[in-house]
Amino acid sequence: MQYRRLGRSGLMVSELALGTMLFGETGSRGTDEATSRTMVDAFVDAGGNHIDVANVYAGGTSEEIVGRAVKGKREELIVASKLRWPMGDGINEVGLSRHHVMASVEASLRRLDTDRIDILYMHGWDPLTPLDETLRAFDDLVSSGKIRYLGVSNFKAWQVMKAQGIAERRGFLPLSAAQYQYSLVLRDIEHEFSDLLESEGLGLVPWGPLGGGFLSGKYTSSDRAPRSEGRVAEANTDYEESWERRATTRNWAIIAEVERIATAHGASVPQVALAWLLRRPSVASVILGARTMGQFENNLGALGLALSDADMQALDEVSAPETLYPYRIGHPDKR
Repeated sequence: MQYRRLGRSGLMVSELALGTMLFGETGSRGTDEATSRTMVDAFVDAGGNHIDVANVYAGGTSEEIVGRAVKGKREELIVASKLRWPMGDGINEVGLSRHHVMASVEASLRRLDTDRIDILYMHGWDPLTPLDETLRAFDDLVSSGKIRYLGVSNFKAWQVMKAQGIAERRGFLPLSAAQYQYSLVLRDIEHEFSDLLESEGLGLVPWGPLGGGFLSGKYTSSDRAPRSEGRVAEANTDYEESWERRATTRNWAIIAEVERIATAHGASVPQVALAWLLRRPSVASVILGARTMGQFENNLGALGLALSDADMQALDEVSAPETLYPYRIGHPDKR
């Protein structure tokens, strides 16, 4: 396991982060506590130090499991959490108000059984709360030692820039990390965020690196799985990871190219998909969200996979996102 700076901060995080969204979830898609703790131990043994959770995962159960799993090794780990979404039925139990931020952090600290959260993310935009209010609350938590670094998830580019501007103007700790869905099949963030992350010194922490399961290896270019199989088979066509959005001509071409490269390296489809992400600009740490130990161990194999420049070029070309506004790129300054 290699380690990378989180943006321009001095914090070093492992190139892979352990995602815990399924820890404690009920039903067939969840990971029980025994398996979750085995996964944490295996991740740490492999050199991983970055564990990603959120207060909303499994209604708080995920944080509780992580808290128990890291006992005895907490000081060597970077534990990240997130807040914004409802944690109860109360009118103030949601959002990024000072009230909800403070209450959420105290609750997360209790569930994690720790004295601080190493990286705290705003888990989504709150249109009702002024960013000044949110960032002042975050800064107070930084001053009290309850959080150490700040991150943002799923904000629009202008919203991230506004947050950074407020932080600079007020003398608050700036954002150091940004979480966005990013994979070979979903590269939309490159339209606005590639330059922004580099300019503002934010480390990209991609989630959904296997395209919601589309790049997990269960779907092959020669046997296009029916809609009824797997996570991407959601019936709701508005769902971002629905079958209609994933089973496109472009995406099947991506799978075919990933399969070709995987065969050449003696690797798996998810290993190639993860190795591609690890070489993308601004990426600090890629979140692994495996449900089973078999999936986790397979994904971890991406660490030993060195893609060539030719491999990267082939993957870049087959997965290139559509140009939305051509006048933004490719025109040299001729002043």
